[in-house]
Amino acid sequence: MAVEVSRQEGVAVVTVSRPEALNALNEETNRGLLRVATELAADEGVRAVVLTGAGDKAFVAGADIAAMARLTPEEARQFSLLGSRALAAIEQSPQPWVAAVNGFALGGGCELALACDVRFAADHAKFGQPEITLGITPGFAGTQRLPRAVGAGWAKYLVLSGGVIRADEALRIGLVQAVFPKDELMDKAMKLARELASRSPLIMQYCKQAVSRALDVDLETGTQIERDLFALCFASEDQREGMAAFLEKRVPQFKGR
Repeated sequence: MAVEVSRQEGVAVVTVSRPEALNALNEETNRGLLRVATELAADEGVRAVVLTGAGDKAFVAGADIAAMARLTPEEARQFSLLGSRALAAIEQSPQPWVAAVNGFALGGGCELALACDVRFAADHAKFGQPEITLGITPGFAGTQRLPRAVGAGWAKYLVLSGGVIRADEALRIGLVQAVFPKDELMDKAMKLARELASRSPLIMQYCKQAVSRALDVDLETGTQIERDLFALCFASEDQREGMAAFLEKRVPQFKGR
């Protein structure tokens, strides 16, 4: 299968597995990502997700150029729509997704990483939106998520030049949150995922929702959204458990209620 899933104590590991094509995204892979993201979103036993690519050369090297080369305009629109839906399902998931970028993350691969909540990279990873060198624009919302992550200037530089940057530069501009030696990457990503999985899944959803909405609304509206979600927390068992555990100096046991 082009997308594989394993589970470890509340953490799902999703692997894009087309190593013969550097894990490039074709229709099958995009459908697999959409299916997996939808299934995991409904799985209460999964509290965090780590996303990576098979092998050590590529996270996802991009969309599959061989699959795109002869598309008609309408077929291209549908290909873009499918990829965008898959990435939106990841971004809108109730669980936090951690991208473990273990190599090339170019074009659709960079866009896939951007759909995740947190991005960790191996020190040999490379990032870019080289679509312009192929005579096309990004098609999986790269022009929309990239400026939200790194600002308009860096987004325009990467999209207009088609340039590729190394992991240390991606860290400097805020495209990734941490860089590790490649043999430590998955351990670090899993450590974070397990930490996130120990939090309240209900409050995790509220926090993701508040931060995501902040990018689309003015400060006053965003503050009102946060205030409403803050108040809603106090209708939950997890709020009572979290504060009781703090006062009793013990580890909280969150139930997602």
